Amino acid sequence: MLKRIDSNKMGKSNLGWLKSTFHFSFAEYFNPDNMHFGVLRVINDDLILQGEGFPTHPHNNMEIISYVVNGELSHKDSMGYSNKITRGNIQYMSAGTGVYHSEYNSGEDILRLLQIWILPDKKNYEPTYGDFNFEEAARKNQWLHMVSSKEGSAAIKINSDVNIYVTELEEGKNLEFNIGKGRQAYLVNIEGESEINGIALNAKDAMEAIEEDLMIKAKSNCHILLLEMKRG
Repeated sequence: MLKRIDSNKMGKSNLGWLKSTFHFSFAEYFNPDNMHFGVLRVINDDLILQGEGFPTHPHNNMEIISYVVNGELSHKDSMGYSNKITRGNIQYMSAGTGVYHSEYNSGEDILRLLQIWILPDKKNYEPTYGDFNFEEAARKNQWLHMVSSKEGSAAIKINSDVNIYVTELEEGKNLEFNIGKGRQAYLVNIEGESEINGIALNAKDAMEAIEEDLMIKAKSNCHILLLEMKRG
């Protein structure tokens, strides 16, 4: 089963310094029929002006991943970690029993990032932090496996049965993704235009896929993030 999600129908917010597109119910966008997709609770597509960001604030019992599309993200948290993340790279925080952190645009350009929240497999883990810089070539015309469960093999491992992949697919190229029985996936067409099993996606559109293999064709150079998880 496939379901195309038009970005024009997603939740929107404009605070001046921050413009957001909400894939799921969040902040002022409340939709009781769109609270989550399996254990995927939040994807916010954020644009943050230079020098702006989120001051120190708390989180708990959530697996939080930031994927940078453009610009430079600066992270600092109460565990003592700080780092700067750029295009194609991620940072991960298991909020667990509780953690404080801040995120700012420390670069010269507008920062675009995907803020992703995933429900953990149990509550009250000890908080942890991780980040990873991936080679650009590793995602060109192929799937780069960035995130997995603790039992998986990805560079970043989280406390949930979720795999996160990314690709930058050149115009005219094709790429498959197999979704097995009892599994589902949420795909974000971050940049460019693609066609998934004959269904056209524009920049910022998304797709839900349940137990159905995907054939992706790049109608233009496109940038795609895919989250694969247990069906539910």
